[in-house]
Amino acid sequence: MIKINRNSEKQTGIRALAGVLAGVFAVLTAFGQSGQPAAGPRIEPAAQQLNAAPSPKPASLSKSSGHSVLPSTMRSKSAENFYKSVWGVDKLEVRETASGVLLRFSYRVTDASRAQLLNDKKATPYLIDQKTGAVLQVPTMPKVGMLRQTGDPVNGLSYWMVFSNKGNFVKPGSRVDVVIGNFRAQGLVVETAQIADRER
Repeated sequence: MIKINRNSEKQTGIRALAGVLAGVFAVLTAFGQSGQPAAGPRIEPAAQQLNAAPSPKPASLSKSSGHSVLPSTMRSKSAENFYKSVWGVDKLEVRETASGVLLRFSYRVTDASRAQLLNDKKATPYLIDQKTGAVLQVPTMPKVGMLRQTGDPVNGLSYWMVFSNKGNFVKPGSRVDVVIGNFRAQGLVVETAQIADRER
C-alpha cells in the first residue's frame, strides 16, 4: 500500500502557483518599464491640423481627414493668434446671403505679406461642409470673372469671396472649412444673413 503525502503535494502546488505568479509579475513589470503607450488614436497638434496642406482636387477635399475639430476652433484666443501669426488675418467669417444661394467668406488683413495667398487669384478656393462633405466653389461671371477680391492685400482692410450654394447644400449652423492653397480655416460656423441684408 502506497502512502500519499498530502503535505508534500500541497507544498508542490504552492511552489508551482508561486512560479506562475512570478512569471506574470515579471512580464507586467517589463511592459510597464518599456515606455510603450497603450494603443489608441493618434491626435495631431492643433497647429498641424489647421495648417494641413489639402489636395488640389475638389473630389479629394470632400471627405474629412478624420481628425476632430474643436467646437470652439474659430472662436478661441489660440486659434485667433494662430491665424494672425501664420496667415496675417483675423475676423474670419462665413455668412449666407439674403437669397441663401451664395455664402460669403470674409476676413481682415493684419499682415499683408502673410495674407498674400488668400488674395492670390491663382489659388482656387473651396468651401467644404464638414458633415456632408459637400464642396462649394467660387462662381465665375461673364465679363467679371471669379466673385472674389484679389490683388495685393492692405493691412486693416477686409476682403471677401462668395461660394455658390445653389441647391442650399450648406445651411446656416453648418461647420465648414475654407481652403485656399495651403491655407485652411477649420470649423467656421455658417451664420444667417443679417437682417439688414434681408430688408434690402
